[in-house]
Amino acid sequence: MTQPAVYTADRARSIDEVRVRAARIASGLRALGLGPNDRYAIVMRNEVCFAEATIAGGLIGAIPVPVNWHWTGADLKHLLSNSAVKVAFVHTDLLPAVIENKPEHVVVIEVQTPPEISAAYRIGDVAATGDFATIEDLVAQNEPVSDPNTVPPNSIIYTSGTTGLAKGVIREPMDPAWMPEVFEGVTELLKFAPGESTIVPAPMYHASPNTHFIWAIAMGVTTHLMPRFDPIEFMRMVDQYKIQTTQMVPVMFRRLLAVPKAERDKYDLSSLKAVVHAAAPCPPDLKEAMIDWLGPIIYEYYGGSEGGAWTYVTSEESLARPGTVGKPVGECQIKILGPDDQELPAGEEGMVYGKSGSTWPDFTYIGNDEKRRDIARGDFFTVGDIGYVDEEGYLFLSDRANDMVISGGVNIYPAEIEASLHNLDGIEDVAVFGIPDKEMGEALAAHVQLVEGASMTEDDVRRHVRETLAGYKVPKVVVFEQKLPREDTGKLFKRRLKAQYWEGKTRING
Repeated sequence: MTQPAVYTADRARSIDEVRVRAARIASGLRALGLGPNDRYAIVMRNEVCFAEATIAGGLIGAIPVPVNWHWTGADLKHLLSNSAVKVAFVHTDLLPAVIENKPEHVVVIEVQTPPEISAAYRIGDVAATGDFATIEDLVAQNEPVSDPNTVPPNSIIYTSGTTGLAKGVIREPMDPAWMPEVFEGVTELLKFAPGESTIVPAPMYHASPNTHFIWAIAMGVTTHLMPRFDPIEFMRMVDQYKIQTTQMVPVMFRRLLAVPKAERDKYDLSSLKAVVHAAAPCPPDLKEAMIDWLGPIIYEYYGGSEGGAWTYVTSEESLARPGTVGKPVGECQIKILGPDDQELPAGEEGMVYGKSGSTWPDFTYIGNDEKRRDIARGDFFTVGDIGYVDEEGYLFLSDRANDMVISGGVNIYPAEIEASLHNLDGIEDVAVFGIPDKEMGEALAAHVQLVEGASMTEDDVRRHVRETLAGYKVPKVVVFEQKLPREDTGKLFKRRLKAQYWEGKTRING
């Protein structure tokens, strides 16, 4: 297939066909009563119908709400209610959780789980229930919408909820006059070029990959959607399809580098010209290893669902200043504020506040304007990170404010301890956080996931930290876990681990 296409694994659909099907789905949504600013949920894994459902709503001004399909119970119930969605596109195997937790008025559109999804998640063949209208019904029964909206609204992205129920980020409409500048900015950020190809290995309910696939399709870039990230499959697809660009998260870097070099060398990845990463911290040694392997094609940006990309850094800058997430891009600005909200000088740690460029629409949180006001200081706002800027204006992050531990009056950043432990042979993953302590207020706990077949004791963990960091950063409690709870985006659900320690107690710093 020579024209641009959207692939799910090795199944392709041309971008032209995707757009026509989306226009038919849009007519179907309009017949269900959706119009401008109405919201609808997408509870699906990565596949071409996810893209079609996303594009469809925008054609009639309706707003897609991608849903983290891992969520069940209170998390899912909150999102489906808080977002006020009227319709939900749902993969067949995910129907039970949605039906149990959705408001009664929400109309379900079933999307049969495709074979490549079933294979990736080992869930067996999934037959359509026949209980609901399907996305194929909308395609078959409707003509393409005749008056498409020219500037689709932004998706409503829900934060991961690592410290509480997720917040829905809703942005104001984009001014059509901004489109050329936004187009130029996205092209530079993600290194897209029409006629090339890209791969989306992360789940599209997350802000970064969601933005990635939407703009790739809009620009006519052939887009490969991975149902589930697998390092060998990723390398195979890059080799087979000669893919030029991708956007990843650091946990994927670790999984790629864990593949023996002899195995990695079987795949030709020389077509890659840009590997962009975001969404989670990347230890300097990990980034350096990726650059050593693939060359200076590793780029990083920092920001959030609320404000887009605030900073950007190249491979050369990362090697020169290990740990930096870069300097502000375009019109963006960064300030570091102290507890009294006064701006701090270079080198001093405080809360990171950013100001987005003029073409980035303002936002609020659904049903929580007060929270939006709380994080603002004038035109600047924070997404909850602690860090500092150096004399040249490069930003360095220390940790999340909610993750900071105060032990005996001393501020401790778990991310530093986690980075140290990631360098200990035998550790696959680690989470460090604060737990109650009668004497010190808080103490440190480290939950450790070992590499398969590795052996390690609690004393081994403590000894490594003591040899690499200050003594007060040594974990008091060490627990070995079979598997730590991470999202596919790499974000760690620390609150699930903390809950067993903090139930019925009040945490000092949030």
